[in-house]
Amino acid sequence: MSPDEDLTTILKDAIESRYRTATPVEIRGTGSKAFMGREPAGEALITAGHRGIISYEPTELVVRVRSGTPLADLENVLDAGGQFLPCEPPRFGGAGTAGGAVACGLAGPRRPYAGSVRDFLLGARMINGAGKVLTFGGQVMKNVAGYDAFRLQAGAWGTLGLLLDVSFKVLPKPEAEQTLGFEMAEEEAIDTMNRWAGRPLPLSAAAHHEGLLRIRLSGTASGVADAWRCLGGDEDDDSFWEGLRHHQLPFFQAPEPSLWRITVSPATPALELPGRTLVDWGGGQRWLRTEISGPELRRRLAGTGGFAHLVRTRGARDEVFHPLEPGVARLHEGLKRAFDPAGILNPGRMYAHW
Repeated sequence: MSPDEDLTTILKDAIESRYRTATPVEIRGTGSKAFMGREPAGEALITAGHRGIISYEPTELVVRVRSGTPLADLENVLDAGGQFLPCEPPRFGGAGTAGGAVACGLAGPRRPYAGSVRDFLLGARMINGAGKVLTFGGQVMKNVAGYDAFRLQAGAWGTLGLLLDVSFKVLPKPEAEQTLGFEMAEEEAIDTMNRWAGRPLPLSAAAHHEGLLRIRLSGTASGVADAWRCLGGDEDDDSFWEGLRHHQLPFFQAPEPSLWRITVSPATPALELPGRTLVDWGGGQRWLRTEISGPELRRRLAGTGGFAHLVRTRGARDEVFHPLEPGVARLHEGLKRAFDPAGILNPGRMYAHW
């Protein structure tokens, strides 16, 4: 038996035994996202040792990795091959893993222009809540067929299964990239980002913070140069996007007030909310530092169709994810029962009742 098979068996047996006794399990990789979501509960089952790249086919634009593989290791291998994972999942504290990236489903600044983590997930092998090993999707682009059940794992926070390995679609790195800065107010910046998104420009990121609109152009050298001449703007520091992606900017580092992630339609006007705001995703994602409570924040967002998720706080973590509509909640609960019949996987991590 190989070390990989041995560890898979250990994880499978651990969940199967807890299924029989209805013992809750906290699935944990490196713990880089322990500050997010509701408080973890149950016996910790560590998956960080299940790591390594299983296969990488640059000509097929596919890489398959074990769930505990550090994102930094994966990105180094892809970079050497002139490729990258366009959804730009964050590496909080540098310790994020491939499995954790799928479980939380968070993507970086390139997300509106390239796609989400779910969009780049081609397949997965996992252990469900009854201790059964399940395989979904494919390992090459042409073999991905059938139901996209594996994509349900993106953003499920480990409540539907323990990921063993995942397959990602990757893309060639852009030939050139350039960051430009424009001084303007938030309202003007939101309008500008939306107008430019409707034009044939090689946009790969757009954000506004502290009176400065920044955009990133990515593509061929000539295409980037032509877009720069068309838009104008001042050359800015490309490192801003890595700071935004990994929450290393001063905006994210402050211990308080609470940090909220608000998702809205990109064209939504500036939100009249108390606190400090950083606009990302071309207007579709608003990071908010505020003292107001979750219920009050969501009440104020009601007319926008937006969703508010608590990311960091020094207070209680009872109301983290945006409440689900009754019909949607029933669908989620049905999926939870199908994948985790005894309700032992990360119970309460997303919502208190499952």
